[in-house]
Amino acid sequence: MKINEIELIISAVRESQYPTDIKPEFLLVGRSNVGKSTFINTIINRKNYARTSATPGKTQTLNFYKVNNEFYLVDAPGYGFAKVRNSLKKKFGLIIENYLKSRDNLQMVFLLIDFRHKPTEDDILMYNYLKYYNIPVTIICTKVDKVSKNSIEKNKNIITKELNIKENDNLILFSGVTKLGKENVYEEIAKYL
Repeated sequence: MKINEIELIISAVRESQYPTDIKPEFLLVGRSNVGKSTFINTIINRKNYARTSATPGKTQTLNFYKVNNEFYLVDAPGYGFAKVRNSLKKKFGLIIENYLKSRDNLQMVFLLIDFRHKPTEDDILMYNYLKYYNIPVTIICTKVDKVSKNSIEKNKNIITKELNIKENDNLILFSGVTKLGKENVYEEIAKYL
């Protein structure tokens, strides 16, 4: 897959603001600071298109990135960051839930998990939620370059066990630094185009 064109179409907080051109959409979810912006920038071959922040919890809307005029990457607010007020956490949860329940052109969810750590309770809840509603999900294990080669298999097994990953779900090891997994993500997206 060659990325020629990328455009942030809208940052939406409600369904009436979503794009209406009915292109396939791929939602990115994960806890705050898991590397969603880095994931987007790596996939679209741009350095700072999706702004990375030192402050977790910066994304507070659904950001619709139109790619090659073919599909959307939809970046959701991160979950599970302690410094975000509870009222905001609830709002983020409703934004994501409304999107998941109402969006017919959602093809798949990329659930980003920090490969260095055991999945959080929020990660497990999100995975189970997606499975309950039969939404296709691919687990993206971020920051793999920060884990020693000796620990890769062990960490992968921990994530698989903690999430109780179903056989038909993919797990992709990913690094924005080494570009590991980038082609696998393209392959996943291509299945739906």
